[in-house]
Amino acid sequence: MEWRCVSSADGSSRIARIGPERSRRAVAYVRMSTDHQRYSTENQLETINRFAAAREIEIVRVYEDAGKSGLNLEGRDAFQRLLADVERGSADFGTILVYDVSRWGRFQNADHGAHLEFLCSRADIIVHYCGEQFENDGSIGSNLLKTVKRVMAGEYSRELSVKVFAGQCRLVEKGFRQGGMAGYGLRRLLIDENGESKSELAIGERKSLQTDRVILVPGPAEEVEIVRRIYCLFVELGIHEAEIAARLNREGIFTDLGRPWTRGTVHQILTNPKYIGDNVFNRVSFKLKMRRVVNTQEHWVRARGVFTAIVEVATYEHAAKIIEERSRRLGDDDLLNLLRALLAAQGSLSSLVIDEREDMPSSSVYRNRFGSLLRAYHLVGYSPQRDYRYIEINRRLRAMHPDVVATVINGLRDAGGEVRVDPETGLIDINGEFTASVVVARCGETPGGSPRWRIRLDTGLAPDITVAVRMDHGNTSPLDYYLLPRLDMTEPKLRLAECNGLSLDGYRFETLDFLFSLAARAQFEDAA
Repeated sequence: MEWRCVSSADGSSRIARIGPERSRRAVAYVRMSTDHQRYSTENQLETINRFAAAREIEIVRVYEDAGKSGLNLEGRDAFQRLLADVERGSADFGTILVYDVSRWGRFQNADHGAHLEFLCSRADIIVHYCGEQFENDGSIGSNLLKTVKRVMAGEYSRELSVKVFAGQCRLVEKGFRQGGMAGYGLRRLLIDENGESKSELAIGERKSLQTDRVILVPGPAEEVEIVRRIYCLFVELGIHEAEIAARLNREGIFTDLGRPWTRGTVHQILTNPKYIGDNVFNRVSFKLKMRRVVNTQEHWVRARGVFTAIVEVATYEHAAKIIEERSRRLGDDDLLNLLRALLAAQGSLSSLVIDEREDMPSSSVYRNRFGSLLRAYHLVGYSPQRDYRYIEINRRLRAMHPDVVATVINGLRDAGGEVRVDPETGLIDINGEFTASVVVARCGETPGGSPRWRIRLDTGLAPDITVAVRMDHGNTSPLDYYLLPRLDMTEPKLRLAECNGLSLDGYRFETLDFLFSLAARAQFEDAA
């Protein structure tokens, strides 16, 4: 019988008794998503095998997740089988060998990865990260490095997500389609880097070359004619969506997915700007696989007239006006009563559920009338499972920003400073000596309930000083201010906790007196 020091994910260690056969038996776990080639499963196994040979460990089994993201457990079937073997207590091994911390997972909450390792430790199974420069032996140094590595693995995914999203936005503005099916009456056309047509993509097909791009083109003539007919019936003859759907179904016409028409599918055609040639992106976001969010129009990325239109712009706008006007006569109470009745009948609410009802306005009407669907839900006493409060908070903070900037400007002028504001960029020039920018940081929470603030710096404007206003926990009023000199800020974003290091706290002030004193001093020096 062998005794082994087993380290837990929380940093504690304990002595566990492990059978001699099991202590020398190990399994390997390898995972590859779309990372660099050095993370191929073959390269991972080569390092793991060297690690095992040096310690006379026998690898009895390999769990492999190829082409799987490490953001969560979803889709990682091999990893889930490994955990199931551990938790059932039927594991015939005492060690799990992984290439490095990032292969274990790129969880956005570092504690998630630690918890999964703890489950193994609790079952007297130790996890070794074979490609890391530390031994997972429970020492202070290894626990610190492991925690840092977990955070870095999650941060890598966050940074990559930002870069990918920015690249997608640039491609959208150039007229290239980013994901999603073409829709009825349209088709996806694959073009090469020179803009030459290659082939039409069928449903489910994707481009294989990184340099290729996808654009939308008109589909078969009969489908294009059906789309135009839908607009004609709605705009010129005043026929509602449900009746249009019924007519198409009676004629044996199906959607692009081979399904019968519904009020909702007709309504989507009448409200989607791609039919007038506009390329719209970010209507719905699902970043880092955390939550699916239906974005308001102000968050859409839209390039106008980049595709061949199959519907006239005037016709599309007329349809949009009809949809808006037919509910304008209804008061707010009428709209909410209809929404309450729908909630009572369906048990839940969504934009699709609303759009499918013939006897009530579309979901876009509720967004326009109440500012967002979330606020309309709140007014009828419905709380969706997903937490969309940050959308309302961001909207409130954007409205608050001009008042915060005005407070700073008035304080500077009261201190004797000469202030000029660039009308295009909003950059504040103080006495012609230095510039400042004001950003408002929303207070959020980690899954553990700790407050966090993300500050985005105006790196494009390059102000000498950024006044970062941290909001309180309720995001109703400023908590404090950070004065961030440009020379000390090397990253476009900062993530602050409630208490931060000396390098940041050295520039923290409960009021803006210091900035005002800088303005007064500069004014005094000019006068002297």
